[in-house]
Amino acid sequence: MADTPVPEKKKKGRKGLVFLLSLLLIPALIVALWTWVTLGYSYSRGDRAGYVQKLSKKGWLCKTWEGELAMSAIPGAMPQLFLFTVKNDSVAALLEKNLGKRVSLTYDEHRGVPTSCFGETSYFVSDVRIVEP
Repeated sequence: MADTPVPEKKKKGRKGLVFLLSLLLIPALIVALWTWVTLGYSYSRGDRAGYVQKLSKKGWLCKTWEGELAMSAIPGAMPQLFLFTVKNDSVAALLEKNLGKRVSLTYDEHRGVPTSCFGETSYFVSDVRIVEP
């Protein structure tokens, strides 16, 4: 028996499906790779000291801990606000416990994260130290 050739219409349909899937998957893979790189590489790392004024879990779909640290070099002067994101729930619990106390935050800056689902800021706090009881 001879093999029956596949009709030309089915070949075009498969090519169209492969093209459509490629059109959808390639950008998704690029965004996933970019997200992995930006979250895996730290642009800068540092410490900031001040008083945690606000900490809340925000977001419609992706809930993240967002906070505000008031930094003041001179007592009575207008404080500069440092906005930050906390990924770790245990670090967020420690911050909540010490709201209003002077703390030192260790953070990593991740620039270029493609979505706010990972946090509203580019500063991700990884550690908290209490400066005064």
